[in-house]
Amino acid sequence: MIIDVHAHVSAPPELYAYQANMMASRSPGKKRFTLDDEKVEKGLKSHLRFLEEAKTDMQLLSPRPYTQMHHEQPVGIVHAYIQACNDLIAQQVRMYPNKFKGVAGIPQSPGVPIERCLPELERCVKELGFVGLLINPDPGARGDDSTPAMGDEYWYPLYEKMVELDIPGMIHSSTCLSSRLNYTLHFINEESIAVVSLINSKVFEHFPKLKIVVAHGGGAIPYHMGRFMAGRYQSRRDMDRKAVSPERYFENVAKKLHYDTCLYTAEALELLFKVIGPANCCFGTEAPGAGSSINPHTGLAMDDLRPIIEGFKFLSDSDKKSIFELNAKKLYRL
Repeated sequence: MIIDVHAHVSAPPELYAYQANMMASRSPGKKRFTLDDEKVEKGLKSHLRFLEEAKTDMQLLSPRPYTQMHHEQPVGIVHAYIQACNDLIAQQVRMYPNKFKGVAGIPQSPGVPIERCLPELERCVKELGFVGLLINPDPGARGDDSTPAMGDEYWYPLYEKMVELDIPGMIHSSTCLSSRLNYTLHFINEESIAVVSLINSKVFEHFPKLKIVVAHGGGAIPYHMGRFMAGRYQSRRDMDRKAVSPERYFENVAKKLHYDTCLYTAEALELLFKVIGPANCCFGTEAPGAGSSINPHTGLAMDDLRPIIEGFKFLSDSDKKSIFELNAKKLYRL
């Protein structure tokens, strides 16, 4: 079975018209967003065709991150839009229960306590049957200090609720408002910051059952692991861990976090599996999405990752089954 843990909702234009109206009026309005099944079905046609061609059996759907507008004001329009996205995902899951599962967006806002997001998360899990959530480490979308890094106690109420509900959170930024970089670079930066912050904090001591998945193969983490190790070895504040062997360091990092395979090149995927290990990697493509462009050298979509992973001879059949299926089933209780 092929389970894709990183996929986003294919929404009909009515959802984005609803969003645009709220943005223009700066008001959530009085009517809740609804759509009949026929229009939802129409918006899913190409998505379902892609899954059939890619031989993907199940996808975990979440809101499209760059549309979540966590940075916008007033916070009421953020909540209304996230709720609309979650309702649409729930509708698609109801229509195709064996094909899709829901991953919740939460209505984050910079400078607002994370507790404000918990009612929507509970609704999605307890009422809609969602199996996970997206966590935006930078809702302000500028890469600044408006929200503490993910090792900070600011996030503890969310972590406590995730453990209570027994659901994993995927670290995935939203849009980027900086003129210095695009949102793809922003993703990589924020994922890397989040991982280092978590690993260097006491989060997993306080929440040993917390489940975190890092999108896009962990950002810069596997590639630059040596730099993080070098800093650790030089740290006077971390004497008990500075002599840890490279193998143990990788093991400690991997066991606390999981990573998706949304990288799009064989070289990057090979590094991910060799550094992190197949036991902590879950198949994820973000498809259809940013990687759906056709590679002119192969004639295949960049996000068609299954053949690449299947072709790795250094991975055993058991490793591949863990990556494609078993790790996701365990994490998301599928």
